[in-house]
Amino acid sequence: MVTVKVGSRPPWVGLGAAVWVQIAGGNAGSFALYSHSLKSVLGFTQQQLTMIGVANDIGENVGLLPGIVCNKFPPWLLLLIGALCCFLGYGVVWLAVSKTVLYMPYWIVSVLVDLVISLSLYLPFLCSSTVLRNLNSILVASSIGVIFNATMLWKAISRLHGLWIAFCIATNSSAWMGTAVLVTNMRNFPLSRGTVAGILKGYGGLSAAVYTEICALALKNSSSKFLLFLAVGIPALCLALMYLVRPCTPASGEDSSEHGHFIFVITASVVLGIYILATTVLNDVLFISDAVSYALLAIMVVFLLAPLAIPIKMTFYPSNPQKSGVLARPSSSSDQLNLGEGITDKTEPLLTPSSSAAQLGSFYEGDAGSDIDILLAVGEGAVKKKRRPKRGEDFSLIQAFMKADFWLLFLVYFVGVGTGVTVLNNLAQIGVAAGAHDTTILLSLFSFCNFLGRLSGGAVSEHLVSISYRGSLKLAIPLYGSKTRTIPRTILMTCTQITMIVAYLLFASSLDGTLHAAIALLGICYGVQFSVLVPTASELFGLKNFGLIFNFMSLGNPLGALLFSGWLAGYVYDKEAAKQHGFNLFQSTVSCLGPNCFRLTFLILAGVCCVGTLLSIILTIRIRPVYQMLYSGGSFRVPPTSSH
Repeated sequence: MVTVKVGSRPPWVGLGAAVWVQIAGGNAGSFALYSHSLKSVLGFTQQQLTMIGVANDIGENVGLLPGIVCNKFPPWLLLLIGALCCFLGYGVVWLAVSKTVLYMPYWIVSVLVDLVISLSLYLPFLCSSTVLRNLNSILVASSIGVIFNATMLWKAISRLHGLWIAFCIATNSSAWMGTAVLVTNMRNFPLSRGTVAGILKGYGGLSAAVYTEICALALKNSSSKFLLFLAVGIPALCLALMYLVRPCTPASGEDSSEHGHFIFVITASVVLGIYILATTVLNDVLFISDAVSYALLAIMVVFLLAPLAIPIKMTFYPSNPQKSGVLARPSSSSDQLNLGEGITDKTEPLLTPSSSAAQLGSFYEGDAGSDIDILLAVGEGAVKKKRRPKRGEDFSLIQAFMKADFWLLFLVYFVGVGTGVTVLNNLAQIGVAAGAHDTTILLSLFSFCNFLGRLSGGAVSEHLVSISYRGSLKLAIPLYGSKTRTIPRTILMTCTQITMIVAYLLFASSLDGTLHAAIALLGICYGVQFSVLVPTASELFGLKNFGLIFNFMSLGNPLGALLFSGWLAGYVYDKEAAKQHGFNLFQSTVSCLGPNCFRLTFLILAGVCCVGTLLSIILTIRIRPVYQMLYSGGSFRVPPTSSH
């Protein structure tokens, strides 16, 4: 049974704690900080290194099991499993890079995999008397067994000494942590989904810059010390915060101070991003003593604590209860949360359905005749109505598979993040090939711009779907030829993927002075994909099974990494390096230099983004009627349920 915390303050406590968990869950983004050690210490080629990067992305984004568990068990259990994955996975990588263990025997990896699978599959059962006896859990459990057996075979063939599997396990902690905080906070703030998604995804994008700061200032760029920090520090943080992230009864949204609170969190995160970028550059150009380094880290920690100032302020200066109502979860809506039995909180509806009969009537007019017949049969006791859900209502994962919009959204996201993560995974090698002396600056720049994209994507998309009704966006009328002015969030994916085409062409051109500009553009556009996907998936397919649907969508990231980074970029890079070094690729010092190392890759990525742009335009046109229904009054409205 999942208990719900009552009050207006607990959601903000949970959001403040979620910021730290998101930073911890962004550990996969720190791969570039120690990837060079994998080549120098273990002697990997670039293609082998990119396959390790693919393992990074697979572990980070394969979250089907956390998506199922999050509907049945409390968030602290997901955070506990994530901490265990992080400790075991990064512990093995640390043993290899630090040369504590020179060769990773197959049986050690086998025991590690079996232990993690057993914990993730059976620990939830030990913590509750309720067993997940449903087809989805059986299919996912079986699929996990097949996937890990396949990775075992791949490990033996590729001679990566078990590190491929260890990276999958280590970065899978991100899936458990991210699912716990994202699903919980989306339900705690259902009227501000875009803003909350942008904040959480923004801090997740900023995590790579935070880790860069820690690695440079505190650990002096030592890969072995940094991996030990990931193996020990992140689990400790999760254990300390796991009871603060909890389901709460959300505020009604009428409290005027809520908007100010969000503005404060966004401002604090932007200041933090600017501060980290500035200190990274300062550390690169100046010699900084240990005392100053620790002082700079302490200031960074203060900025990370800023979101917790909101619940502290609410404690000492509580708002007027008449201005802020706290409502319980709805009994049947797209925001329904499976809280188990025995919950005795208030039962007022969280969101009031739209009173506009014309809007809802036009949206469902295609079912009018059949609905009348079924209702007559229901009245006679002959049949019990059960229709398929409409877009905007609660979908199961299987039901979502039947919708074209689901696959369009998946493909658009696959193109956006799959091409972007290719640059991220190869950022160090791209910098070296372009003649950059310090790739740390490139990683910090990409991370900061990724953060800006995630943060602004959530805020701007929230503006498009809610503020434009007041007539501030006239251009939407001729664009769609409709009397209403709502613009689906996915229009941002269209705009950013067009910009990504420009960025990839800049990379391919290798013009002087364009490297940093291209990285900045790509980082912003890459970040927007995440913050737009989260609220869009919840609005089209409901919050009831949001964790599972979102985690399936997230598979677009590792699939893109496998295709574009592992197979394309790694192959092109090694082929060009072979031309330069006479096929002597197994020396750790071999690097490809010049624009040809990635030029073909960037041209192909630009072509893929052209296809993604076309798909996103089609998706935006298709889902606009859904947004007309959901936001018909200028704010979110609950659609009618699919069961009667």
